[in-house]
Amino acid sequence: MDVSLSRSTLSGTVRAPPSKSYTHRAVLAAGYGAEATVHDLLVSADTQATRRAVEAYGGETELAEGRGALTVEGFDGRPGVPADVVDCANSGTTMRLTTATAALADGTTVLTGDGSLRSRPQEPLLDAIEQLGGHAESTRGDGQAPLVVEGPIDGGTAAVPGDVSSQFVTALLMAGAVTEDGITVELETDLKSAPYVDITVEVLDAFGVDAERVDGGYHVAGGQSYAPEGGTYHVPGDFSSISYLLAAGALAAPDALVVEGAHPSAQGDSAIVDVLERMGADIEWDREAGEITVARSDLSGVEVSVADTPDLLPTIAVLGAAAGGTTTITDCEHVRYKETDRVTAMAESLEAMGATVLEERDRLTVRGEGTALRGATLSGREDHRIIMALSVAGLVADGETTVTGAEDVDVSFPGFFDVLAGIGADVTR
Repeated sequence: MDVSLSRSTLSGTVRAPPSKSYTHRAVLAAGYGAEATVHDLLVSADTQATRRAVEAYGGETELAEGRGALTVEGFDGRPGVPADVVDCANSGTTMRLTTATAALADGTTVLTGDGSLRSRPQEPLLDAIEQLGGHAESTRGDGQAPLVVEGPIDGGTAAVPGDVSSQFVTALLMAGAVTEDGITVELETDLKSAPYVDITVEVLDAFGVDAERVDGGYHVAGGQSYAPEGGTYHVPGDFSSISYLLAAGALAAPDALVVEGAHPSAQGDSAIVDVLERMGADIEWDREAGEITVARSDLSGVEVSVADTPDLLPTIAVLGAAAGGTTTITDCEHVRYKETDRVTAMAESLEAMGATVLEERDRLTVRGEGTALRGATLSGREDHRIIMALSVAGLVADGETTVTGAEDVDVSFPGFFDVLAGIGADVTR
């Protein structure tokens, strides 16, 4: 599906979709337990991959249509060997989190995904499973899927780099709680995207599992059970998705846009509010009500580190292209290892729209001063975040902007273009 957008004036009230990060963790946590219901979850291509993985390991799930509730009868800490290959589709979170699940099963599991997912690095997690007494390898010997994992592991200590993906830590902590001995994760390098591990610890706590930061890494004791209070868990709104709505409001909503469902949580991407404030946006966050109000503003460039918030890079890059002055995004090398190389993707796409961009290995500089963004035909690169960020740019560009392959927004924000149209965006499909 190709989507075309033109310069628009936005207004109104919109509700944020549920958090993808929390949904992945909550669905798998319910799978690790005996029975639980996850409410207000995001039903998307990625989270459905995690749901299918839970079923592959022996769980049963039932989604209440129209109610946003998933009932899970889990495998109670004892995953079975899947009867078939576990297909994680395009979801890197599913692959990494459930590769650790495979290490608990008494037998051999094969995991794979689509072409994009098969290009993403998994070697640190495979090495960790080997350190814990299991066997894990890449079928092509390149540290990428398809993966073959053989268990079971009983726990122990594993060292992993912290600058490739925090999901390796999350995977080991979630699996470690149901091992006999627990798991200690030692970080070989500084942890990037640390707020995502904070999300994991928060979800584990809600499911009755204790995990903690220790000197040099993390530890989770073994022999624990996943059981949320009252058998239920509610997923909060997604700040990664909220970032596109706030950027759209700051660029194209003279009479203000109100975003609901923005309650405080451990999500690092709530930093988008601070970024917009620093850029000079007219923005106000009522944390108790979970509402953010933002209006079109004259923005100025800033310097922003995305060491802990890699998913914000596409949004900040677009804001920088529309702002005055220079916006510099630092600590971004790990953003290259997502669904696509998002640093290069944003540099090339914004240049095609007329922006002046300097791409370095760990830095992206966008000069907005004197830039008049113009419409262009841009590849979505099979990456939901690239598609949504470029769509926001299209709302303030001269002429028409077409984003190809736009159906991939279903990974994290199904209905994204319906939401945009509902607040006044000129969108055609």
